Amino acid sequence: MKKSISRRSVIKRIAGSAAVLGAVSTSGRQTAQAAEQNSKRTGRINHSVCKWCYSKVSLEDLCREGKKMGLNSVELLGVDSFPTLKRHDLICAMVSGVPGGITSGLNRVENHAKIREFFEQTIPVVAEAGHPNIICFSGNRDGMSDEEGLENCAAGLKTMVGAAEKHKVTICMELLNSKVDHQDYMCDHTAWGAELVKRVGSERFNLLYDIYHMQIMEGDVIRTIRENKAYIGHYHTGGVPGRHEIDESQELYYPAIMRAIVETGFKGFVAQEFIPAKADALASLQQGISICDV
Repeated sequence: MKKSISRRSVIKRIAGSAAVLGAVSTSGRQTAQAAEQNSKRTGRINHSVCKWCYSKVSLEDLCREGKKMGLNSVELLGVDSFPTLKRHDLICAMVSGVPGGITSGLNRVENHAKIREFFEQTIPVVAEAGHPNIICFSGNRDGMSDEEGLENCAAGLKTMVGAAEKHKVTICMELLNSKVDHQDYMCDHTAWGAELVKRVGSERFNLLYDIYHMQIMEGDVIRTIRENKAYIGHYHTGGVPGRHEIDESQELYYPAIMRAIVETGFKGFVAQEFIPAKADALASLQQGISICDV
Protein backbone atom coordinates (compact mmCIF):
# COMPACT_ATOMS: atom_id res chain seq x y z
CA MET A 1 0.00 0.00 0.00
CA LYS A 2 1.40 3.40 -0.93
CA LYS A 3 2.34 5.49 2.07
CA SER A 4 0.47 8.81 2.21
CA ILE A 5 2.52 12.01 2.27
CA SER A 6 1.23 14.83 4.45
CA ARG A 7 1.15 18.46 3.35
CA ARG A 8 3.35 19.31 6.32
CA SER A 9 6.08 16.84 5.29
CA VAL A 10 6.07 18.19 1.75
CA ILE A 11 6.46 21.75 3.03
CA LYS A 12 9.34 20.67 5.30
CA ARG A 13 11.13 19.00 2.41
CA ILE A 14 10.70 22.05 0.20
CA ALA A 15 11.96 24.33 2.97
CA GLY A 16 14.95 22.07 3.60
CA SER A 17 15.86 22.02 -0.08
CA ALA A 18 15.54 25.79 -0.28
CA ALA A 19 17.85 26.21 2.72
CA VAL A 20 20.49 23.98 1.14
CA LEU A 21 20.21 25.78 -2.17
CA GLY A 22 20.40 29.11 -0.38
CA ALA A 23 23.56 28.08 1.46
CA VAL A 24 25.13 26.84 -1.76
CA SER A 25 24.11 30.06 -3.49
CA THR A 26 25.60 32.22 -0.71
CA SER A 27 28.84 30.23 -0.76
CA GLY A 28 28.96 30.56 -4.53
CA ARG A 29 28.44 34.33 -4.35
CA GLN A 30 31.24 34.69 -1.77
CA THR A 31 33.59 32.64 -3.94
CA ALA A 32 32.66 34.67 -7.02
CA GLN A 33 33.16 37.95 -5.14
CA ALA A 34 36.58 36.85 -3.89
CA ALA A 35 37.60 35.77 -7.38
CA GLU A 36 36.39 39.07 -8.85
CA GLN A 37 38.34 41.09 -6.27
CA ASN A 38 41.43 38.97 -6.88
CA SER A 39 41.23 39.71 -10.60
CA LYS A 40 41.27 43.43 -9.78
CA ARG A 41 44.37 43.37 -7.53
CA THR A 42 46.91 46.01 -8.50
CA GLY A 43 49.98 43.78 -8.13
CA ARG A 44 51.87 46.50 -6.24
CA ILE A 45 51.57 44.68 -2.91
CA ASN A 46 52.56 41.04 -2.40
CA HIS A 47 49.88 39.84 0.01
CA SER A 48 50.46 37.37 2.84
CA VAL A 49 48.70 36.34 6.05
CA CYS A 50 49.88 35.00 9.40
CA LYS A 51 48.24 31.65 10.11
CA TRP A 52 48.23 31.96 13.91
CA CYS A 53 45.55 34.68 13.73
CA TYR A 54 43.08 32.16 12.27
CA SER A 55 43.13 29.35 14.82
CA LYS A 56 39.62 28.19 13.90
CA VAL A 57 40.45 27.95 10.19
CA SER A 58 42.46 24.96 8.98
CA LEU A 59 45.60 25.63 6.97
CA GLU A 60 44.00 23.85 4.03
CA ASP A 61 40.94 26.12 4.12
CA LEU A 62 43.00 29.26 4.67
CA CYS A 63 45.16 28.42 1.67
CA ARG A 64 42.22 27.63 -0.56
CA GLU A 65 40.12 30.68 0.37
CA GLY A 66 43.11 33.01 0.67
CA LYS A 67 44.26 32.13 -2.82
CA LYS A 68 40.89 33.27 -4.16
CA MET A 69 41.33 36.59 -2.34
CA GLY A 70 44.73 37.27 -3.89
CA LEU A 71 47.11 35.92 -1.26
CA ASN A 72 50.54 34.86 -2.44
CA SER A 73 51.64 33.52 0.95
CA VAL A 74 50.58 32.07 4.29
CA GLU A 75 53.32 32.61 6.85
CA LEU A 76 54.78 32.06 10.29
CA LEU A 77 54.74 28.34 9.55
CA GLY A 78 57.38 25.67 9.97
CA VAL A 79 58.80 23.33 7.36
CA ASP A 80 56.13 20.70 8.07
CA SER A 81 53.54 22.97 6.44
CA PHE A 82 55.44 23.40 3.18
CA PRO A 83 53.67 20.53 1.34
CA THR A 84 50.25 22.08 2.00
CA LEU A 85 51.39 25.44 0.69
CA LYS A 86 52.83 23.81 -2.41
CA ARG A 87 49.51 22.12 -3.21
CA HIS A 88 47.90 25.55 -3.33
CA ASP A 89 50.76 27.24 -5.21
CA LEU A 90 51.51 29.49 -2.23
CA ILE A 91 54.74 30.30 -0.42
CA CYS A 92 55.64 30.97 3.20
CA ALA A 93 56.96 34.52 3.06
CA MET A 94 58.24 34.33 6.66
CA VAL A 95 59.23 30.93 8.07
CA SER A 96 59.10 30.42 11.84
CA GLY A 97 60.49 27.93 14.35
CA VAL A 98 63.67 29.57 15.67
CA PRO A 99 64.70 28.12 19.08
CA GLY A 100 63.92 30.29 22.09
CA GLY A 101 61.11 32.15 20.39
CA ILE A 102 60.52 35.79 21.24
CA THR A 103 61.83 35.97 24.79
CA SER A 104 65.10 34.00 24.60
CA GLY A 105 66.88 35.28 21.53
CA LEU A 106 70.09 36.47 19.96
CA ASN A 107 71.01 38.99 22.64
CA ARG A 108 72.16 36.07 24.83
CA VAL A 109 75.48 34.58 23.73
CA GLU A 110 74.49 31.23 25.24
CA ASN A 111 71.64 30.99 22.68
CA HIS A 112 73.83 31.45 19.62
CA ALA A 113 74.87 27.83 19.08
CA LYS A 114 71.34 26.40 19.00
CA ILE A 115 70.03 29.23 16.81
CA ARG A 116 72.95 28.87 14.41
CA GLU A 117 72.34 25.11 14.20
CA PHE A 118 68.66 25.72 13.45
CA PHE A 119 69.48 28.15 10.65
CA GLU A 120 72.13 25.86 9.14
CA GLN A 121 69.65 22.97 9.07
CA THR A 122 66.52 24.89 8.08
CA ILE A 123 67.69 27.56 5.63
CA PRO A 124 68.60 25.03 2.88
CA VAL A 125 65.12 23.50 3.20
CA VAL A 126 63.52 26.95 3.03
CA ALA A 127 65.56 27.82 -0.06
CA GLU A 128 64.72 24.51 -1.78
CA ALA A 129 61.01 25.22 -1.25
CA GLY A 130 61.38 28.72 -2.72
CA HIS A 131 60.53 30.70 0.41
CA PRO A 132 62.33 34.05 0.90
CA ASN A 133 62.59 34.81 4.64
CA ILE A 134 63.07 33.26 8.06
CA ILE A 135 62.34 35.03 11.33
CA CYS A 136 64.48 35.70 14.41
CA PHE A 137 64.13 37.67 17.64
CA SER A 138 66.34 39.74 19.90
CA GLY A 139 65.01 38.26 23.13
CA ASN A 140 64.11 40.15 26.30
CA ARG A 141 66.42 42.61 28.07
CA ASP A 142 66.22 40.98 31.52
CA GLY A 143 68.55 43.67 32.85
CA MET A 144 70.87 43.77 29.82
CA SER A 145 71.71 47.16 28.30
CA ASP A 146 70.61 47.87 24.74
CA GLU A 147 74.24 48.38 23.68
CA GLU A 148 75.34 45.01 25.03
CA GLY A 149 72.35 43.45 23.31
CA LEU A 150 73.34 45.07 20.03
CA GLU A 151 76.87 43.75 20.31
CA ASN A 152 75.72 40.24 21.14
CA CYS A 153 73.08 40.11 18.39
CA ALA A 154 75.51 41.43 15.78
CA ALA A 155 78.25 39.02 16.81
CA GLY A 156 75.91 36.05 16.66
CA LEU A 157 74.28 37.00 13.38
CA LYS A 158 77.64 37.49 11.67
CA THR A 159 78.29 33.77 12.26
CA MET A 160 74.87 32.86 10.83
CA VAL A 161 74.35 35.00 7.74
CA GLY A 162 76.80 32.91 5.72
CA ALA A 163 74.19 30.17 5.33
CA ALA A 164 71.58 32.79 4.43
CA GLU A 165 73.85 34.36 1.82
CA LYS A 166 74.75 31.00 0.33
CA HIS A 167 71.11 29.95 -0.10
CA LYS A 168 69.68 33.42 -0.81
CA VAL A 169 67.28 33.40 2.15
CA THR A 170 66.93 36.51 4.32
CA ILE A 171 66.95 36.41 8.12
CA CYS A 172 64.56 39.05 9.51
CA MET A 173 64.42 40.26 13.10
CA GLU A 174 60.97 41.37 14.14
CA LEU A 175 60.31 44.73 15.77
CA LEU A 176 57.79 44.22 18.60
CA ASN A 177 56.25 46.52 21.19
CA SER A 178 57.38 46.14 24.79
CA LYS A 179 54.56 48.33 26.10
CA VAL A 180 51.49 46.11 25.63
CA ASP A 181 52.22 42.69 24.17
CA HIS A 182 55.87 41.77 24.75
CA GLN A 183 57.11 43.50 27.87
CA ASP A 184 60.91 43.77 28.17
CA TYR A 185 61.55 42.77 24.51
CA MET A 186 64.75 44.44 23.33
CA CYS A 187 64.20 45.08 19.60
CA ASP A 188 61.33 47.47 20.29
CA HIS A 189 62.44 50.57 18.35
CA THR A 190 63.28 50.98 14.69
CA ALA A 191 66.51 52.89 15.40
CA TRP A 192 67.89 49.95 17.45
CA GLY A 193 66.96 47.48 14.72
CA ALA A 194 68.42 49.66 11.96
CA GLU A 195 71.70 49.94 13.86
CA LEU A 196 71.81 46.17 14.16
CA VAL A 197 71.34 45.77 10.40
CA LYS A 198 74.22 48.18 9.83
CA ARG A 199 76.51 46.29 12.20
CA VAL A 200 75.74 42.89 10.66
CA GLY A 201 76.40 44.36 7.21
CA SER A 202 74.77 41.66 5.08
CA GLU A 203 72.05 42.00 2.46
CA ARG A 204 70.64 38.77 3.92
CA PHE A 205 69.75 40.30 7.29
CA ASN A 206 67.13 42.99 7.81
CA LEU A 207 64.02 43.92 9.78
CA LEU A 208 60.44 42.77 9.94
CA TYR A 209 58.66 46.07 10.52
CA ASP A 210 55.39 45.35 12.32
CA ILE A 211 53.18 48.39 11.81
CA TYR A 212 50.92 47.55 14.75
CA HIS A 213 53.81 47.19 17.18
CA MET A 214 55.68 50.27 16.01
CA GLN A 215 52.58 52.46 16.11
CA ILE A 216 52.33 51.57 19.80
CA MET A 217 56.03 52.23 20.49
CA GLU A 218 56.83 55.16 18.20
CA GLY A 219 54.01 56.34 15.98
CA ASP A 220 55.20 58.43 13.03
CA VAL A 221 54.90 55.28 10.90
CA ILE A 222 55.14 56.68 7.37
CA ARG A 223 58.18 58.88 7.99
CA THR A 224 59.91 56.02 9.82
CA ILE A 225 59.28 53.67 6.89
CA ARG A 226 60.64 56.19 4.40
CA GLU A 227 63.77 56.90 6.44
CA ASN A 228 64.51 53.23 7.16
CA LYS A 229 63.51 51.63 3.87
CA ALA A 230 67.02 50.22 3.37
CA TYR A 231 66.72 48.15 6.57
CA ILE A 232 63.18 46.74 6.17
CA GLY A 233 62.52 43.47 4.36
CA HIS A 234 58.98 42.57 5.45
CA TYR A 235 55.83 44.15 6.94
CA HIS A 236 53.00 43.07 9.24
CA THR A 237 49.69 44.83 9.77
CA GLY A 238 47.27 45.11 12.69
CA GLY A 239 44.66 47.54 13.97
CA VAL A 240 45.60 49.87 16.84
CA PRO A 241 44.45 49.57 19.57
CA GLY A 242 43.45 45.94 20.03
CA ARG A 243 45.20 44.24 17.09
CA HIS A 244 41.93 43.60 15.31
CA GLU A 245 40.65 44.55 11.86
CA ILE A 246 42.50 47.34 10.01
CA ASP A 247 39.28 49.11 9.04
CA GLU A 248 37.78 52.40 10.28
CA SER A 249 37.44 50.99 13.81
CA GLN A 250 41.11 51.77 14.60
CA GLU A 251 43.50 54.73 14.40
CA LEU A 252 45.82 53.90 11.47
CA TYR A 253 44.99 54.75 7.86
CA TYR A 254 46.41 51.77 6.04
CA PRO A 255 45.91 52.93 2.43
CA ALA A 256 48.32 55.83 3.02
CA ILE A 257 50.80 53.54 4.78
CA MET A 258 50.69 51.05 1.91
CA ARG A 259 51.19 53.81 -0.67
CA ALA A 260 54.26 54.99 1.27
CA ILE A 261 55.63 51.43 1.26
CA VAL A 262 55.09 51.12 -2.49
CA GLU A 263 56.76 54.50 -3.07
CA THR A 264 59.95 53.27 -1.33
CA GLY A 265 60.30 50.66 -4.08
CA PHE A 266 59.58 47.78 -1.71
CA LYS A 267 59.12 44.44 -3.51
CA GLY A 268 58.72 42.12 -0.52
CA PHE A 269 55.59 40.95 1.31
CA VAL A 270 52.98 42.63 3.49
CA ALA A 271 51.24 40.16 5.82
CA GLN A 272 47.92 40.64 7.58
CA GLU A 273 48.56 39.91 11.28
CA PHE A 274 45.39 41.12 12.93
CA ILE A 275 43.12 38.93 15.07
CA PRO A 276 39.62 39.09 13.57
CA ALA A 277 37.03 40.37 16.04
CA LYS A 278 34.12 39.86 13.65
CA ALA A 279 32.27 36.56 13.30
CA ASP A 280 33.34 35.99 9.70
CA ALA A 281 37.13 35.86 10.01
CA LEU A 282 37.70 35.20 6.31
CA ALA A 283 35.55 38.19 5.34
CA SER A 284 37.74 40.32 7.61
CA LEU A 285 40.84 38.94 5.91
CA GLN A 286 39.42 39.71 2.48
CA GLN A 287 38.63 43.26 3.63
CA GLY A 288 42.18 43.70 4.98
CA ILE A 289 43.71 42.58 1.71
CA SER A 290 41.48 44.98 -0.20
CA ILE A 291 42.38 47.89 2.08
CA CYS A 292 46.08 47.25 1.54
CA ASP A 293 45.83 46.69 -2.22
CA VAL A 294 46.68 50.25 -3.28
